[in-house]
Amino acid sequence: MPIDREVALSAAPTTREAAWTDRDVILYHLGLGAGADSLDPAELRWVYEKGLQVLPTFAMVAGQGVSAGQVSPAGMNLPGIDIDLRKILHGGQSVTVHAPIPATGSATISSRIADVWDKGKAAVIVLEQSATDGDGNPLWTSAMQIWARGEGGFGGNPGPDTSTTVPEREADKILVSPTSTQQALVYRLSGDLNPLHADPDFAKTAGFDRPILHGLASYGVVCKAVVDGVLDGDPTRVRSFSVRFAGSLYPGETIETAVWRDGDTLTLLATCPERDGQPVLTHATMEIR
Repeated sequence: MPIDREVALSAAPTTREAAWTDRDVILYHLGLGAGADSLDPAELRWVYEKGLQVLPTFAMVAGQGVSAGQVSPAGMNLPGIDIDLRKILHGGQSVTVHAPIPATGSATISSRIADVWDKGKAAVIVLEQSATDGDGNPLWTSAMQIWARGEGGFGGNPGPDTSTTVPEREADKILVSPTSTQQALVYRLSGDLNPLHADPDFAKTAGFDRPILHGLASYGVVCKAVVDGVLDGDPTRVRSFSVRFAGSLYPGETIETAVWRDGDTLTLLATCPERDGQPVLTHATMEIR
C-alpha cells in the first residue's frame, strides 16, 4: 500500500540537531535577492553581519547550508509513505515563529507526520517540524503540505476547507520584487540541490523551458518584501506566514505582491507580471505583531 495512514500518524517523531552561523543567514538572504543595492542600509541589514537581521523563513533551511559541512539533494523518507517521488509536489508551507531566530544559533528539530488528507485524486501529507533551543524553549513550528498525485481515494479525512479569496477591494499596497537570472543558483546553496533549479536539460525533461526558482525561495522573497514594505523592516513582527504554491517562476522574472491589511492579519497574493499576472503564491496570510 503506497500510503499507510495509521503507520504514518503513529510513527514516533524523528529529531536532528541543527546549527547555523551568520554566514548561513547571509547566504540565504542573498538567495532571496537581498543586497541588490549594496549601499542601501535597509538592504545591508540582511547581508552584513553587523546588526544582521533574520527573516522568519530562514527556519526552512536552518542547519542545512554551509555550516552543516555539506548540502545534499532534497529527498523524502517518511514512515508509512511509499510513493513515486515524481508524483509529489510541494503544495503549501507555513511557519509560526515563537521567538526571534538568532543570527548564529542551534536547535533541536523534531519532525512528524501530523496528518494525511484524502483529496480524491491526490493525498496530502502534512509534515510538521518543531524547533527548540538548548533550554527547550520553542523557536518555530513549520508545516509542509506534500501533494501526492494519484494517491487519494482511500476514504480519509479531506482536511480543512482552505478556500480563501482576497478582499473585494483595491489592495492596500503593491510590493515589487525583481529576481535575478542567477538567483536559483545562489538559493540552492542553502540546502536544496534539486537539479530542476540549475540544469537546463533536466528542467526540460520536467516540462519547463529552463530551470525554475525554488518555491521556498519565492516564499522567502515575498516575506522579505512584506517585512521591508509593510513592517518597517522588522522581521520579529511576523507571527506566522502561510501560503499555497500556485505556479512556477523563472529566475529573472518579477514577483508582484498585493497586500490587504485587516488589523493584525495580512492577506497576500503574489503574481508574475511578465506572464500576465499568473499566480505564484495564493491562499497567503501573515499574522503580525
